[in-house]
Amino acid sequence: MKYFYSVLIILAAAGFLGAQEGGDSGTAQSVMYSARNRVKTDTISSRSRMVITAKDGNTSERLIDQYSKDGPNGARTVIIFQRPANVAGTRFLTMDNASGGSDRWIFLPELGRVRRIAASESGGSFMGTDFSYDDISSMERDVSQDTHTMLREEPVNGRSCHVIQSVPRDSSFQYSKTISWVDKLNYLIYKSEMYNRRGELVKLMEMSDFRDVQGHITPMLTKISTVNAGTSTTIYMEIMKYNDQIPEGVFTTAYLETGRVR
Repeated sequence: MKYFYSVLIILAAAGFLGAQEGGDSGTAQSVMYSARNRVKTDTISSRSRMVITAKDGNTSERLIDQYSKDGPNGARTVIIFQRPANVAGTRFLTMDNASGGSDRWIFLPELGRVRRIAASESGGSFMGTDFSYDDISSMERDVSQDTHTMLREEPVNGRSCHVIQSVPRDSSFQYSKTISWVDKLNYLIYKSEMYNRRGELVKLMEMSDFRDVQGHITPMLTKISTVNAGTSTTIYMEIMKYNDQIPEGVFTTAYLETGRVR
């Protein structure tokens, strides 16, 4: 049984997974472990409405379904675009692999075939949103893949938070560091800043509208903003279910191609 933290999840905040042991209470790694592993569940099923806001303020909407489940090497997530018509039927699969990375495939109806996402595309936009392919995979990122440092304590929305810096051990990862604000009492992550290799802030992710879903406190609104571009993508969770039965066949390239479980 794995532990999922759902951002959409995203989807992205799709969730954070981890099976490694936490450190001493109050250390940066222990706090991040607790934050990313708050929810103990076998599966997550969700439907969400995605609002993409352009620099000029114009918006477009997409409706997506997402299914996440533990697997032999870690997390597996399928994202299905339901509407509008120009993206309906697009299906995306990401699976943790034995080496600690992720394998990713996408089915685009206009191409009529499944295409594997190359490592060189990891930083590219996912379906025109402010999420990159790396962003989606990093939602399931193991705590041990980063070095965590406690920077300070700081309030967010009247709540006292740990401010923690996470630096990837793997230099190929899209971001040079992420800074997260984690509630000291309940380990909710309220926001995260992502920095590029030049040390510049490139994205801001904010979680809000936390509600009790089947006994789990869950963010029902996630917003990711691309700072320099002036764009954002906001995800409104409409349906969230924990521990629903999800057939194994969903997490295959055959399902991506047909939309049916064989």
